Amino acid sequence: MTIKHLLLLLLTVLPLAGAAQTLVNLNTADAATLARDLEGIGESKARAIVEHRTRNGAFRSVDELALVKGIGPKTLELNRSRLRVGPAAPQTAASKAAPKAGPNATSPAARKFERTGSERSPQPKTGR
Repeated sequence: MTIKHLLLLLLTVLPLAGAAQTLVNLNTADAATLARDLEGIGESKARAIVEHRTRNGAFRSVDELALVKGIGPKTLELNRSRLRVGPAAPQTAASKAAPKAGPNATSPAARKFERTGSERSPQPKTGR
């Protein structure tokens, strides 16, 4: 093999050495990982992805990433080869006990407070 062939081989193989990517699991990655490893995803969009996952449950497909506000088809396609959807991270006792976000997540007393603005707790009915 001549030096010319060796150089040609090196020039062909070296760019591929950096092409090995670590896949990002949308169901377990934290915001810092998402922002660091995905193109076009900064801290704000990374937090939105984690928040979407917390509110709606685990992603079932990479395509569901487009449901996150601020993530469009171009960003999805730019990162598709870097993404995977695996099992969700196991919930801790604290996260299992935490109330779910959403319109039905507040207690009746909290909803009454929101409607009336009253700081007083509703008084229990005594049957008088």
